[in-house]
Amino acid sequence: GGGLGEDPGHVGGTINAVSNVICSMALGQRFHHDDQEFRTLLNLMARGLEICVNSPAVLINVFPLLYYLPFGVFWELRQVERDITAFLKRIIKTHRETLDPDNPRDLVDMYLLEMLAQQAAGEEDSSFTEDYLFYIIGDLFIAGTDTTTNSVLWILFYMVLYPDIQEKVQEEIDTVIGQHQTPSMNDKGRLPFTEATIMEVQRLTVVVPLAIPHMTSRDTEFCGYTIPKGTVIIPNLWSVHRDPTVWDEPDLFNPTRFLDQEGKLLRKQYFIPFGIGPRVCMGEQLAKMELFLMVTSLLQAFTFSLPKGQSPSPLQGRFGLTWAPSPFTVCVSPRSSR
Repeated sequence: GGGLGEDPGHVGGTINAVSNVICSMALGQRFHHDDQEFRTLLNLMARGLEICVNSPAVLINVFPLLYYLPFGVFWELRQVERDITAFLKRIIKTHRETLDPDNPRDLVDMYLLEMLAQQAAGEEDSSFTEDYLFYIIGDLFIAGTDTTTNSVLWILFYMVLYPDIQEKVQEEIDTVIGQHQTPSMNDKGRLPFTEATIMEVQRLTVVVPLAIPHMTSRDTEFCGYTIPKGTVIIPNLWSVHRDPTVWDEPDLFNPTRFLDQEGKLLRKQYFIPFGIGPRVCMGEQLAKMELFLMVTSLLQAFTFSLPKGQSPSPLQGRFGLTWAPSPFTVCVSPRSSR
């Protein structure tokens, strides 16, 4: 048994696993869960996100000068930013010093090679700069880690609350993959109920309920309203996913809403957990792969249940940068081989 809902500042196994996927792709290395520098980085990210949303520091979005106040959470936020910046820039510096053009190791190497190629070609206005690389890596770490981690936790929480659905997912995994073969992306199309279950949890618990603020690039007419150029737009994805005009019984957990009469997966235009349009979340495909592989691997090997005698806790969450489940406790039991 163990607590799967991480408290702010506490680094659990789920966030370690998700972050290490990004480390492998972006930095060409994985960090051991006991690596002190790695744990410090994850704790810094968690604390930074908490400060940004659940403290007076949120007012920086309205009054930017507050960022420079030399006390309280404003000072702490700048310190967190400095420490994360130092870690990521140290990684980039090491990559630059050990770069082998014939053997790129990861995203950072590929970016540096493209940057050097454009510099050699004399392209002065190139968007490939080390500063931009720093922001890309930072976005991958901060946005990619928190969102996917909380999606996995929500899915496990729903599996605990709905053991009949968990059992159906496990039966499908057993039938298609078995209990001894490692799940792969090639299996995704053959596991429609598993995929529908993941999508239904994402619909009900969209982890970024107000998406990311966008800005209009030109004057726009929409539904009879004039939206001037430069207007900040905040999409309400939560409302779309709970709209009774497009979803039957929208508050009901029902994975079969994403399946047709033959049990094949249905794609619905109002299902938009990653946003929509040309500015859709750039990590959508990576997040989908992580969710599918982590969830199928966990449910293939383990059964998740409530501790004996404990009633289900209410479906409550806490809002930070993302919508996360409140801390909860489950029993994790190895599944017997068949």
